Amino acid sequence: MSRPVSSRKPRASSQLRIAAILDAARSLLAEQGVGGLSVYSVAERAQMPPSSVYHFFASVPAILEALTGEVHAAFRACLQQPIDPASLRDWRDLARVVEQRMLAIYAADPAACQLILAQHGLTEVTQADRLHDIELGELMQALFNQHFQLPSLPDDVDVFALAMELGDRVYARSVQQHGLITPRMAEEGMRVFDAYLGLYLPPLMAKRST
Repeated sequence: MSRPVSSRKPRASSQLRIAAILDAARSLLAEQGVGGLSVYSVAERAQMPPSSVYHFFASVPAILEALTGEVHAAFRACLQQPIDPASLRDWRDLARVVEQRMLAIYAADPAACQLILAQHGLTEVTQADRLHDIELGELMQALFNQHFQLPSLPDDVDVFALAMELGDRVYARSVQQHGLITPRMAEEGMRVFDAYLGLYLPPLMAKRST
């Protein structure tokens, strides 16, 4: 996976320039999609010379991978937000909370839709997204296990990561057809998410004591 050139933690001034580059790329991505991005367009939007962009990011895919990491950081944060156990009657209530939080991130961040859901054909970004999905799936499984006594799950299938990816396929169809995730397709994506998890989770699972 491509990363900024230096593996050491950037100095404060460098962090500010990296943030400016990513903010510029995010705004261009939301406005024009991946096809509107180049190192030169990002540099122009960030009001810095192209050489400054190249200093931190060797290519457009490297910039997009960094943005993908930011989007998934938002997804991780939404999984770590507190959930009132009293609001959960069964695991589907928890699934609905998780999916609605992720849909809220997509709704607030058009660049996230372009990165994760649009067809851009960038292998590096797609691979980075899948690696992040595995991590999110592990966090999601831990969240479900926090509230419910999960049954034994297969070791050779990332059940929660795959459920999330299948839901994203529905959201991606909506973005391709309508430019956004419509309420109707949001509901369909959540149904797909629930349906796949339902292959492994029984309708009723014992809740953990609080």
